[in-house]
Amino acid sequence: MSDVRSTFRTEPALPEQEWQLRLETDADEAGPGVATLVLDRPEKLNAWSWEASRQLARLAARIRFDDRIRVLVVRGSGRAFCAGVDLGLPEDRITGRSPAERARNFAEGLRWVHEQFRAFATLPQPIVAAVHGYCLGFGFELALMCDIRLAAADAVFALPEATIGMAVDAGGEMRLARDAGSGWAKLLALTGRRIDAATAARIGVVQDVVAPEDLLPAAYALAREIAANAPLAVQAIKRSVDTFADRGLSEAMGQAALLAATTFVSEDAPAGYAAKAARRAAEFEGK
Repeated sequence: MSDVRSTFRTEPALPEQEWQLRLETDADEAGPGVATLVLDRPEKLNAWSWEASRQLARLAARIRFDDRIRVLVVRGSGRAFCAGVDLGLPEDRITGRSPAERARNFAEGLRWVHEQFRAFATLPQPIVAAVHGYCLGFGFELALMCDIRLAAADAVFALPEATIGMAVDAGGEMRLARDAGSGWAKLLALTGRRIDAATAARIGVVQDVVAPEDLLPAAYALAREIAANAPLAVQAIKRSVDTFADRGLSEAMGQAALLAATTFVSEDAPAGYAAKAARRAAEFEGK
């Protein structure tokens, strides 16, 4: 029998001690029943990658069945929550023998990643995002996967994908439409415009804005308040709200993977990335 070559890695490539995601379950500042998921790649402003998605899949499975964890706080280390995406490991480059096969491979990889994001977003435990600094691209999408979002006054939010020729590929524009309305989702995703924490609060994207030094104390205080309530009731409420709010999301995410794959193999995407790297305006041709 010939060897089977996998076109997409689903297990973490790095040893756990080198992961950029760290799960803390015994921090004194968090309090009983509260765990923290730390995005810990500060030198890259916690930029996300395929490898980070694989790590998230592993950690979400641990959190789901850990009865000690009643609430999860997600935060970034360093100067940002998450400033977007990183190309990741060399072996994570999506390839194919033709543009069609490359698009198919990308779409299938993205569908797998979407399944991991859904597992994270639908954890039985409520998730509180503590956002500071840059929360851009996938960082914004990750924050939108959380149940409640607190922001430091210095937080900046954006979905800049259209400015580099890519579709929003992790459901951020749909979650934004759910929370802020379709008009705001289209405005922010179609322009790539950045908004500050005060605007994010005004449109319902974040639930409170605090001084940067108060962000973690406020997030942990909120988490402890939730954790003190009956776990079965808390989890039932989260599930009921999600079932109502996310109706239609699964179907839309399937389409999102295919649309993102189309932009992935377009000529506009490399032109957009090159322009961004050169700090100049991109000239898109729509092909």
